[in-house]
Amino acid sequence: MTAAAAEPTEIALTPTAHALRTPDAPAIIMGRGDVVTYRELDDRSARFATYLRAQGLTTGDHIAILMENSHAFLEVAWAAQRSGLYYTAINRHLRSAEVQYILDDSGSAALITTVSMSDVIEGIDLASIGVRVCTDGALPGFDDYASILDSNDPLSLDDSIEGREMLYSSGTTGRPKGVRKPLPATPFGDPASPTSQVAQGIAARGITAGSVYLSPAPLYHGSPLVFCMSAQRLGATVVVMERFDPVRCLELIERHRVTYAQFVPTMFVRMLKLSDEDRTAYDLSSLQEVTHGAAPCPVSVKYRMIEWMGPIIHEYYSGTEDVGATQISSQEWLAHPGSVGRPMQTCHIVGEDGEELPVGEVGVVYFDGGRPFEYHNDPDKTAGVTHPNGWRTLGDMGYVDDEGYLYLTDRQALMIISGGVNIYPQETENILIGHPAVLDVAVIGIPDDEMGEAVKAVVQLVEPDAASDALADELLSYCHRELASYKCPRSIDFVHELPRDPNGKLYKRHIREEYWRNSTTARTRLVQD
Repeated sequence: MTAAAAEPTEIALTPTAHALRTPDAPAIIMGRGDVVTYRELDDRSARFATYLRAQGLTTGDHIAILMENSHAFLEVAWAAQRSGLYYTAINRHLRSAEVQYILDDSGSAALITTVSMSDVIEGIDLASIGVRVCTDGALPGFDDYASILDSNDPLSLDDSIEGREMLYSSGTTGRPKGVRKPLPATPFGDPASPTSQVAQGIAARGITAGSVYLSPAPLYHGSPLVFCMSAQRLGATVVVMERFDPVRCLELIERHRVTYAQFVPTMFVRMLKLSDEDRTAYDLSSLQEVTHGAAPCPVSVKYRMIEWMGPIIHEYYSGTEDVGATQISSQEWLAHPGSVGRPMQTCHIVGEDGEELPVGEVGVVYFDGGRPFEYHNDPDKTAGVTHPNGWRTLGDMGYVDDEGYLYLTDRQALMIISGGVNIYPQETENILIGHPAVLDVAVIGIPDDEMGEAVKAVVQLVEPDAASDALADELLSYCHRELASYKCPRSIDFVHELPRDPNGKLYKRHIREEYWRNSTTARTRLVQD
């Protein structure tokens, strides 16, 4: 096929188009320096797609990807995307039983993994997994990825159809569930397919074939994976960090002249905790836009990021389910601090009685519209997020102001009820994270005989050795200066590290369960109002 064949619209939004047009342009640059060109990305994904077809996988079948960030991760994802398969990226930090649950629930026919996951693999029953591949070495019972690429021809464009991701919720408030959306099963690169439409959406934000997009988060999460693949549909270079490190991140922005980057608020916090010398040592002038989402961003953190990087910070609120979304620019946010933006679909704030609430009142956030989805094998949960009027929710609480801007208060499942009063932990966390000694914080409700629940803060310090009763008192006073007493912690515990996944999701359920399970022995410092 000649370069002239790069123009047909049916392949325009694919790596294939860029492999034909600019074959030597970098599609992937790993943080450690490995480079994969568009020719290589297209060729490897097409060869692996042929292998999957030869193993009997057909349109609508599932594969599972259990890997650390690597170029092979994206090559495998593209192989599934171009061969009409569902692909499920699994959190590599899960234990064997947790991985087993996802494999069984998704009905995955193939598992692609790495040598580093061998301990987890040993605890899994692979009897139902007929296709097993290791991408970076020898793993007993697994085919070798490099050998597969050498022995298979690329899948032809005539045989290529759009597949789709089926990702699982993080399980921060319960057992993870697969978010299953209709399979496009349209020709590969079809501009009307939902996956192509996502790429067109980020193209509207200015990402083009000349852009350099930095992804510092794990690819097993929905947003990093979908954004990376969408950027590659547009021909951009994607710089993938193996793991997030704040100094390394700034170094990569300077080295590769990154134009777009996506973060989560915990990454902002870690970058802001760097010394002034570290933060000013790198040239960040290439950045055109910094996007963040996935978790609420404390107001104080957002102000500091805009002050540091300029009014290029763009925020979005959405979910894997695609029931609705918002977005907000720096300029809008400065006029509406704390907002996640105006909804792109009609938004409804709903009270406990199921009725819509007026402006300014807190309730469950529902959206009218969005794309179709279902929770895989769980019709009750699918029905549980759907209002009788057909609106759907991600389970977040919030309110809208009189200009239509949405403000989130917390997850519905994480609300604390103390003495009959609803307390939203996020508000308290946003205050405490602003203290210079605090690196991370979780606010939860713990058992209280009188009030039902008492507010507790579990704090990770910048300097762990600084933990003391005096510092706890200082943090409590700091909180009381900003919030009503009933919202402030009555006790503080210091921990070495809070359980977050690498994309910033806080496993608050795990923390809360520990305190409720050991409520009679938990170390508590009660503070009188």
